[in-house]
Amino acid sequence: MTGIVGLSKKHNVVLVIRDADVVTAALEQALAEAAPEERPGLERAAALVASTAAATENQLRARWVRTRLEAVGFTGDVASVAAVKALRQAEPKLSLLAAVQLQAEAVAHP
Repeated sequence: MTGIVGLSKKHNVVLVIRDADVVTAALEQALAEAAPEERPGLERAAALVASTAAATENQLRARWVRTRLEAVGFTGDVASVAAVKALRQAEPKLSLLAAVQLQAEAVAHP
């Protein structure tokens, strides 16, 4: 979150960047050029990218919250006050309101 111009305690965002189309195109190119023994792995990778690309922005933010909580060693209930505290510990510039909103998305998208 640091380094994004315009963020402040009043205006926090978690920017969702989707580059699955770029990855998909690269995998399709690799599949077109792949030797038969490489194809199963590349096909599996393409399926994983497709399933990840189908995630909504809310699901991606929920995943981000869980990742940030894991980064600070939080293993408790995501719906708890302690989770909000841990999220703000992981992202010190995150406002309380933004942390609560992100927590709600994480709870809604297990």
